[in-house]
Amino acid sequence: MKSQLKIYNTLTKETSVFEPIHKGNVGMYVCGPTVYSNAHLGNARTYVSFDVIFRYLLHIGYKVRYVRNITDAGHLEGDQDEGDDKFAKKAKLEQVEPMEIVQRYTIDFHEVLKAFNNLPPSIEPTATGHIIEQIEMTKKILANGYAYEVNGTVYFDVEKFSKEFNYTALSNRNLDELLNNTRELDGQNEKKGRLDFALWIKAKPEHLMKWVSPWGEGFPGWHIECSAMSSKYLGNEFDIHGGGMDLVPTHHTNEIAQNLACHHTQPAKYWVHTNMLTINGQKMSKSLGNSFLPAELFEGNHSLLEKGYSPMTVRFFMLQAHYRSTLDFRNEALQAAEKGLNRLMNACKLVSHLKTSETSSFSVEDIKESVYAAMNEDFNTPIALAQIFEAVRYINLINDGKESISETDKTQLENLINTFVFEVLGLKNEQEAGADKIDGLMKMILGVRSDAKTKKDFATSDFIRDQLKELGIEIKDHKEGTNYSLT
Repeated sequence: MKSQLKIYNTLTKETSVFEPIHKGNVGMYVCGPTVYSNAHLGNARTYVSFDVIFRYLLHIGYKVRYVRNITDAGHLEGDQDEGDDKFAKKAKLEQVEPMEIVQRYTIDFHEVLKAFNNLPPSIEPTATGHIIEQIEMTKKILANGYAYEVNGTVYFDVEKFSKEFNYTALSNRNLDELLNNTRELDGQNEKKGRLDFALWIKAKPEHLMKWVSPWGEGFPGWHIECSAMSSKYLGNEFDIHGGGMDLVPTHHTNEIAQNLACHHTQPAKYWVHTNMLTINGQKMSKSLGNSFLPAELFEGNHSLLEKGYSPMTVRFFMLQAHYRSTLDFRNEALQAAEKGLNRLMNACKLVSHLKTSETSSFSVEDIKESVYAAMNEDFNTPIALAQIFEAVRYINLINDGKESISETDKTQLENLINTFVFEVLGLKNEQEAGADKIDGLMKMILGVRSDAKTKKDFATSDFIRDQLKELGIEIKDHKEGTNYSLT
């Protein structure tokens, strides 16, 4: 592997060589879901992207501590400091305990990621399991002079913080315009400025989820949980902080402010963000009726879907776009991904059965270098896949006797394909489910066709071949016999 891993950093707005704080070790924190509803497709795209990043870092030899939280308290509607608690509102509607809501949708989240073949993180902490840490961090920010308490609620003082630090370093927003808006409150709100955000929120008597604190009964603000948990498990400074790009302007900006105010350090060296999803070129939105869940995508239960698409087809489709690019879901593109995935899985099956010769007519090493070069360029999965498909092309040509491969190169090619397709990209062969039954059925059908050819019944022989082709099964006749592959 000649090239070095480079990562695009949202904070510096540039791609640079990855240099972990502690040699050989990587600490990575990714903002997890708020578990008050089913995991949506945007969540899935983010977590599939970071799963590949996690897998690749492990593959190139790093010891990785991957922390991904579960938000099970403190997240109010509209991502603000006022309004209904998302968990309590759902619990009241369904007349259950808030933690029943949390449990149900945490299980759903895990099941969705399991379907996508995601590896579990090293640690999956919850907000409710770290109330003490959040209170202690809030106390320290208060003591350092960057927060104030009003009637049991503790607010972060953005304007005061901004006199010493660059509050908008991550988002690059115009701070003067933002701060000018904070002076329009006219005493109607207990905050000093509209940009100020709650570290701890006083609970109303009817609030279901609340804890005792030095400021009275309340619950943590949404942003403080990630600062507290990332610090606890990765230290005050760690390597990678990730999430969707929608978290940049507020959540991640406020995390940075909290850590600087508390520890006087930037929490993460590299900030990594995934881009948004669109449906047929439009932003995904419930109001537009173009929003669907992963389960609906798998089953095809939505008016915009012509059919269902398997989890591996969707994962493969996601990897065909760079994680920082917009990903547009269209039936035509998903169907093309389905065919591409089948072609890839067929090649994975074929590679171990290739016949070898004394020499190779192509360079496996060149393809290998190209795959690593792509992944080292900010985890560029679409280019890596293009290089893998160059290897697939050669596998098919070798299988057809049009190219040659030595025993040594065959071993290298097999290792390359298996390592990147299954270990790094996290794909799996869904065709293997029931493969023995399919093989048995195909042997019977090919036997009937062979018998028809022996009897010179070429009409039946061609009919079987053509019907199988329409079903996506291509059969090839060789001197040694007949085999089949899924197209």
